[in-house]
Amino acid sequence: MARPRKQTYTMDMYLKKNKKGDIDNNADVQRNFVWNNEQINELIVTVLTDDYIPPIILGEEANSKLHIVDGGCRTAALRKFREGNYKITSSIENSMIPYKKKVTDQSGCVTHEDAVCDIKGKTYEKLPEELKEKFDEYQIETVIHEYCDSHKISRYIKRYNNHVPMNTDQKAFTYLERFASRIHKILQSRFFVECTAYSENDRTKGGVERIVVETIMCMNHFDKWNKQPRILCQYLNEHASDEEFDRLEEHLHRLEHVITDDIKDLFDKKDSFIFLTLFDRFTKLGMEDVRFADFLREFKSKLRGTKRNANGLLFDEIKKNNSTKDKPVIAEKLAMLEGFMRKFLRNGTGKKEIRTNKSPITAKEIIREDVDSGVDDQDMELYEILANDISEVIEDIDSVFLADRNRPSFVALVGYAVQQDTDGFLKKWLPEFERTKNLIPDQKQNYLAMKKEFNRFVANINRMSA
Repeated sequence: MARPRKQTYTMDMYLKKNKKGDIDNNADVQRNFVWNNEQINELIVTVLTDDYIPPIILGEEANSKLHIVDGGCRTAALRKFREGNYKITSSIENSMIPYKKKVTDQSGCVTHEDAVCDIKGKTYEKLPEELKEKFDEYQIETVIHEYCDSHKISRYIKRYNNHVPMNTDQKAFTYLERFASRIHKILQSRFFVECTAYSENDRTKGGVERIVVETIMCMNHFDKWNKQPRILCQYLNEHASDEEFDRLEEHLHRLEHVITDDIKDLFDKKDSFIFLTLFDRFTKLGMEDVRFADFLREFKSKLRGTKRNANGLLFDEIKKNNSTKDKPVIAEKLAMLEGFMRKFLRNGTGKKEIRTNKSPITAKEIIREDVDSGVDDQDMELYEILANDISEVIEDIDSVFLADRNRPSFVALVGYAVQQDTDGFLKKWLPEFERTKNLIPDQKQNYLAMKKEFNRFVANINRMSA
């Protein structure tokens, strides 16, 4: 099979061919236009600054008609600006575009002067003529697969679009280039590897990087707090210091020696930055670090479920109708924790409790007891992957259902559904069940309750389709 050939068009020529249908953007399996204004803005800036756009992939039929395989949204966005009167929105970054302005003197001699155009709020027609020319003359690279039919084109579309876009946390992190390498180094510390309760999703999808960002912000710049991760990253990129990261690294090193398995689940995706900030305040009291661990043990076993703050709320009730990342919620949680901690330390309580050697039940143990006594690690790896995929239907990232403490029962349910060949129903069932919040702390009992509800759901669907 011949290698794909390369073809370069000017922007003007490429968009004209697309408008005439010579380069078609309507393959049967091609997705609809899904870009937002921010993505369109960035693409236009890329063109006007003559920066790089990856090649657009085309499939060519025997009659020479070309179909867009990868690059459909880029093409639609470019046409939207060139022909659709699209106006650059006010949220654009780097809106000042340099260019060479043509100047004609009295003798008719043309020279070029350095100029800058703020493209915010402008359409293509409102650009200076020089920038219009620059846009139209931009070189669009394409790669063309020859001898295609509809089947091959569909196959190529599937191949080239088989990727996962950046989520909110991952994209926000790109705005913190000054400290990105420093944060990645911190995440290799023993504390983040062994002393926390983050899921694999948290570690691969930017959730743990966000925890470091939130911790630095909460410890040092809480007056400028914003629940949007991108705004936090932008602020720290301009205002954070190496000394702030040094202090956090020192705190983590100290915590490595006192955080044990019975309390490490407090350091989850939702509340880690709050407890790390609390430790920062603890360090100013001049006490041994083990006393902080004693307090966490007391908080987890007693205070969290029994002691209320001045507003009559338990720690986990403070969220109310707000986001857990709202500034007033964080301030109230920290005030509550610090009050509890100071009283605990002042009273000299917190003797080490006798701990049970019994570990929490695992998903594998639940499955062995109820589903398949021969389940092995390879099976469990599959169930974990499927659980990650299915849990994506839960929109609230702070949902208690996604907390690590509820993970064993959910993974076990996935294993059960796979064995029953009903796992295809889980994505439909889960959002409705998650909204009820009917969860039981005991993971074996929680699994049995979820299994009962799930079986009822599947039975109803089968009955309706019969």
